[in-house]
Amino acid sequence: MKFSKTAAFCLFLCLAAANISAQRTQVTVEQEYLSTVEDVIIKELAIAEDRDSKLVSLQYLETAIDSGRSSPDMLAALDLLAGEGVFSQSRTNGRLANNYPDIRAKACDLLGKMKTEESKDTLLKVALADNEPMVTTSAIRALGDIGINDNNEVVEAIAWAQKKYAVLNPTSSMALEILVAYEKLAPSVKDTGSMIQSISSIATNYNYVTPVRTKALDLLKSLTGR
Repeated sequence: MKFSKTAAFCLFLCLAAANISAQRTQVTVEQEYLSTVEDVIIKELAIAEDRDSKLVSLQYLETAIDSGRSSPDMLAALDLLAGEGVFSQSRTNGRLANNYPDIRAKACDLLGKMKTEESKDTLLKVALADNEPMVTTSAIRALGDIGINDNNEVVEAIAWAQKKYAVLNPTSSMALEILVAYEKLAPSVKDTGSMIQSISSIATNYNYVTPVRTKALDLLKSLTGR
């Protein structure tokens, strides 16, 4: 009788464990299914021609990323949205029909939250190719947030963008984001030459407001020890 009770108890434990395992498997399958559906929705909205669909896609992406969810499909959607109107162009009667700087800028911000090598590569392309200050500013801010600077490629790209806009369209907001990005990337910089030259250019450019120029001087002091 004693053996029977023990055997029954063991059987109960096995059944309970199997039931829990089945529930976990079911939850995992449901989560994977929902994740796949979410990826499909995001992708379809991202490739839609109208701006509103792309905005909704960005809303889905932001919710997912802020919740700790990401996938290759989400990264691909952000890559597409960050280059909308620059790397992928749609024209109507010869006129560019999908030039959405706000879409590209928001996509850059979200790429900065993903913090991957792939998102860094996309942001580098945007920083070098986009001619909209708000988009380039977002790309630079995101590159600073990611913090990857292999072979100094990120710092060199930011310095190049700073030089380009200092001539074409100097804005204090971009200059400030450049300085903040340099601060974040400084520990990873081996050759500081281009970065110091870029910061010096900001510090001595009176097109920028005084607080920005002052920040540039303070950053120079901290980098050079003088």
